[in-house]
Amino acid sequence: MIPFYLVSAVYAVGLGNVLYFALSQAYSIRMVAIEEYGRVVHEFDPYFNYRATEYLWQHGWYSFRTWFDHESWYPLGRPVGTTIYPGMQVTSVLIKKYLLPEWSINDICCFVPVWFGVLATLATALLAYECSVGVHTTKNTTTTTNTVVVEEEEGAGNSNKTNNNTNNDPQEFSSILNSIPIVKQIYQATIVPLWKNFIVNKWIELTGAPYGLMGVYEQTTTNNGSTTTTTVNSTPALEAAVITALCMSMVPAHLMRSVGGGYDNESVAVFAMTFTFYCWTRSLRGNDTPNYVWSVLSGLAYFNMVAAWGGYVFVLNLIGVHASVLVLMGRYSKKLYVSYTLFYSIGTVLAIQVPVVGWTPLKSLEQMGPLLAFGIFQLLELCQVILRAKKRTNKNNNKKNGSTNKSNKKSNNKKTFMNSIIIDNDWLMVHLQVFGTAAALALVIAFVLNGRGYFGPISSRVRGLFVKHTKTGNPLVDSVAEHQPANAGAYEQYLTKHVVLLCPVGFAYVAFCQFHDSSSFLVVYGLAAYFFSNKMVRLILLTAPIASVLVGITLSHVWCWGVTALLGRRPSLQPFLMGSSTSETTTTTATTTPTITKSSKKGKKKGAKEEDDDDDDDVLNKTSHASSTTTASSSSKPVVYNENYLVRIVRLVLFGYCIL
Repeated sequence: MIPFYLVSAVYAVGLGNVLYFALSQAYSIRMVAIEEYGRVVHEFDPYFNYRATEYLWQHGWYSFRTWFDHESWYPLGRPVGTTIYPGMQVTSVLIKKYLLPEWSINDICCFVPVWFGVLATLATALLAYECSVGVHTTKNTTTTTNTVVVEEEEGAGNSNKTNNNTNNDPQEFSSILNSIPIVKQIYQATIVPLWKNFIVNKWIELTGAPYGLMGVYEQTTTNNGSTTTTTVNSTPALEAAVITALCMSMVPAHLMRSVGGGYDNESVAVFAMTFTFYCWTRSLRGNDTPNYVWSVLSGLAYFNMVAAWGGYVFVLNLIGVHASVLVLMGRYSKKLYVSYTLFYSIGTVLAIQVPVVGWTPLKSLEQMGPLLAFGIFQLLELCQVILRAKKRTNKNNNKKNGSTNKSNKKSNNKKTFMNSIIIDNDWLMVHLQVFGTAAALALVIAFVLNGRGYFGPISSRVRGLFVKHTKTGNPLVDSVAEHQPANAGAYEQYLTKHVVLLCPVGFAYVAFCQFHDSSSFLVVYGLAAYFFSNKMVRLILLTAPIASVLVGITLSHVWCWGVTALLGRRPSLQPFLMGSSTSETTTTTATTTPTITKSSKKGKKKGAKEEDDDDDDDVLNKTSHASSTTTASSSSKPVVYNENYLVRIVRLVLFGYCIL
């Protein structure tokens, strides 16, 4: 009998080969124009960008910044250095200088769209993986000879405990309904029992597998006479990444902007955008442990986006809206604060250095929303600091005034209850004072700056996205075909019919079954991309990454559901990829009266006083990350799959559809 971990290893190698195939196809498809017509830069804008790159290579950065091109916009001319986004030109020159010095500038400009099209495909796959990573439950059963020890690890798998798992641990999936204050109670009282006790059970009974929701597998290890069996439930994140890469490599919405020789800003900007999104979602992995490295990388990736394309405004506002939505849903945490603070501060400071951008991030009305969100995050953290200080003061006073006699336990309990009420009152008063003072100051400053003409107007293109009848008001802009509203035919043309049909399924699944801090970004991204692309057809380009991710998530679950028809369970290397996970370890004995003890694998529980004195205690958000598992993933036993051949045939047909 072949060990199942070897089957999993072969399966992972197969997925790696499929990923390599997707990337190679992304390269070969984009090379068709070069193979047919040679290394020629085509179209007007790409040729102008080539001239700008050539000038930058020949004269250097400082001359480029002050270059006035008399051949552009003839006879008026154009100050090129301060009117274009130079990221693509700088990237090409760096490739010429450090990577391919023997290549000509013309050849590099022809190949840049191809290279960055492949990189955008890989970055989109990473985004799909990050938003699909999550472990519901891991249970370990250890058999010894004399004792029974039950160890419970605090973390994502236990919604009733404080989330203390490390930043590398995945989060537990929940539903968006579980994050809405009023809807949450109705959802947990009605939908969850119906889903867990009836729908999922009937589905497994009928089809023999939990629709690819997770791979259920066991690990058995023997050490010093004890045997540990680990039952792991994981999501098909690797499969989602691979299928996303396959879709992104050939979706026309991205392909038309990354063909060899099409040396335009979007060819580089799509990679910059998707990599920024990946770094942002990666910085939100875990529960409350800040990830400084990925937060800094998200700011640096955003700077690359700013330098490459004017669409950076979409990226900035999208991340700002996502961070704000998490706060409104009660998911504020130290991790979220650090991620957004570092992203915005580093990204904005670097964005100001781009000549065409300048001080726009602090003056343009289009970018005031993310700035406002940045200020709110600082105020929320200030409230946290004040509340922690008040809490420590109250604890110290209670220690001085409290009685140590056992006869005074009831009075002490009453004091504790009153203290909790005082803390709640403090919470409300501190927030009212801090936000009230800040709002008054902000209004005064905004009034003074507005009187001096500090704030810039909304651009005509952005105004056209919201004002339907007057459009932009600029006849030249309004006459461009790609600025017209999109229709259903445009989505089928640029995304293909199959993608259009599968996207809503993936969107609904992420929102209602696979929702956490990172994956919630896909919900915000999907809504924003559809809204803006529907207003302006050229913005269908923005839908290519999110459409590919949603298709990848959808088909990955159908794929895994079909794999079980062949192997009985889905191969998975998640334990090797994600390290430690939420687990419960149970040690059983052969004796009739075993002794049962409990301990924590994440560290022994501290005393009440030590917990109260913890400076990292989050006072602001009392319901943050208190999500509950809403699927059949709570089952600790591996699924016994149905052997009905008719069911297997149906699953194999769907499996074949995924392959096609």
